[in-house]
Amino acid sequence: MTRIPAPERRAALIEAAFRVVSRNGIAQATTRAIVAEAGMSLASFHYAFESRDALIDELITTVIERTRGAVMPDDLDDGTLVEVLEAGIVRYFEHLKADPEHEQAMLELTHYALRSPDRHPLARAQYARYVELAEQSLEIAAERSGSAWRVPVASAARTLVAFTDGLTVTWLVDRDDAAALTVAHAAADALSRMAEPR
Repeated sequence: MTRIPAPERRAALIEAAFRVVSRNGIAQATTRAIVAEAGMSLASFHYAFESRDALIDELITTVIERTRGAVMPDDLDDGTLVEVLEAGIVRYFEHLKADPEHEQAMLELTHYALRSPDRHPLARAQYARYVELAEQSLEIAAERSGSAWRVPVASAARTLVAFTDGLTVTWLVDRDDAAALTVAHAAADALSRMAEPR
């Protein structure tokens, strides 16, 4: 049997956990189900992670970083603040549409963390990371459009996270692309009012 290097084993288990959570929900994402999905032994799991919760923590971190890569590419266009903001929200929406199971799994993981006192700090950390990514996006948007925020960027970032959360859940329920794009425009317009030209 080929020995899998530890980093590759961890990555394979994270991908397997993601597939199990997406398909069956967090309650069914047992250690045994995850290793079966990965085609590994239970012993392999314990060489890579000390517990299922440690794997779930890593899974959340991995998915958040993928979202960052999707919404903050290197080749951003300049434009008005509304245009730059709307383009960013639409990029997020396209990321959601391309793999809705990703965000559905993240919602599952968030609810799991909220229901478990030991994991609740993970939900806080997850949303703190979302706000941090939103702050970075808003700072780039202001720079690209020659704008300055009239409110603390952290406040605008929380507003952006609330908009994208709402867009995510409503689209997962109704799959109405046109309605989601209307939300993207409204969110960009509302956020732009928190800034002014430099």
